Amino acid sequence: MSRKINPKLFRLGITKQWDSRWFPKKKTLPKILEEDFKIREFLKKKLKPAGIENIIIERLGNELSINITTARPGVIIGRGGKGIDDLTKEVDSLINKHRKTVGLAEKVVLSINISEVKSPTASAQVVANLIAEDLEKRTPFRKVMKRMIDQVSKNKEVEGVKIRVSGRLGGADIARSEHLEWGKMPLQTLRADIDFAMARAIDTYGSLGIKVWIYKGQVFEEDKSDINKGLGEILRPRSDI
Repeated sequence: MSRKINPKLFRLGITKQWDSRWFPKKKTLPKILEEDFKIREFLKKKLKPAGIENIIIERLGNELSINITTARPGVIIGRGGKGIDDLTKEVDSLINKHRKTVGLAEKVVLSINISEVKSPTASAQVVANLIAEDLEKRTPFRKVMKRMIDQVSKNKEVEGVKIRVSGRLGGADIARSEHLEWGKMPLQTLRADIDFAMARAIDTYGSLGIKVWIYKGQVFEEDKSDINKGLGEILRPRSDI
């Protein structure tokens, strides 16, 4: 089972957190979920050159916070923060348009926060995006895979990496999959900190699918991030009530 499911979904609530963090009403759940999807789709397309690693959306009342982790924050922020101001206006316009369409009258107070990826070669999404960029430049896929494996394996945080590229590789008539791996990859271990990402490269012969697994060791109880801290604060009984 662990080899057929997304490694992040397999570990949700254990060593991985949700990318959308909010508690909606039953009636508004589909509309808010669709809003999150549109925001992510717009940002990934708009900020493709910035090397987006993750987009986390948090909601509290009418406050909406979008936390973007990127390998190139300067591309988003721009000179004097002009880029982030323009981006905020565009996302706010997108949200208002969506809410008007689905019939949500409540307006949100939007804030966008940008943070830099500490170690780009230890991020599966950044690595997948770099592979896609090289493949779109018509670089031979084996050369790209070997180079990325070599770069990732030099990172001290990484204990294992696996890269798989699928499609009409090298312009072949029949699609196939090729993969390279280095180190350990314990997919069945829930305690294993495995970063997984997918990307797509548009080649002249069609689309190429890219999957990247990066293993960063095991997460023990004392090292585990407080995933349910916020939920625990809500559910904890109070003596003053």
